[in-house]
Amino acid sequence: MQTSTSSNSSIRYGALSLGILFLLLGVAGFVPAFFTPSENFTSAPGFGYIFGVFPTNYFHNAIGILVGVWGIAAFTSLSGAIVFNRIFAILYAAGAILGLLPFANTLFGLTPLFGNNIWLNALTAAVAFYYGFVKSGEISMQSSSSVQASV
Repeated sequence: MQTSTSSNSSIRYGALSLGILFLLLGVAGFVPAFFTPSENFTSAPGFGYIFGVFPTNYFHNAIGILVGVWGIAAFTSLSGAIVFNRIFAILYAAGAILGLLPFANTLFGLTPLFGNNIWLNALTAAVAFYYGFVKSGEISMQSSSSVQASV
């Protein structure tokens, strides 16, 4: 069984790794070497594909950068990392579900959630769920059992 300290660290590093991933993806959307413009004309500004795989636009890139910075900042405290992971898990799971629905797969015209973004959002939401709900639940169970033992 892991100690409470290693659980705390893993939750914080989970937030940090998600933050770095999304910061890099957001920045990559603005770098022409990593961005492939769409072959079809679209009205969305900056629509194209990061690494030729993930559909994106300027708004999507900006959200990635903001989420990335938030994840990196959340690394500084355990409570911040838990809150980040929980909110990230809920929002990105919702994004994966919306990406599957034809009427909402562009978040109602704001940003692309379809294609490879579906599995990326679902996978990262699962990681955040693990660190935000499962691992943090282990910590609260460990602390409550130690409180009961000392009474």
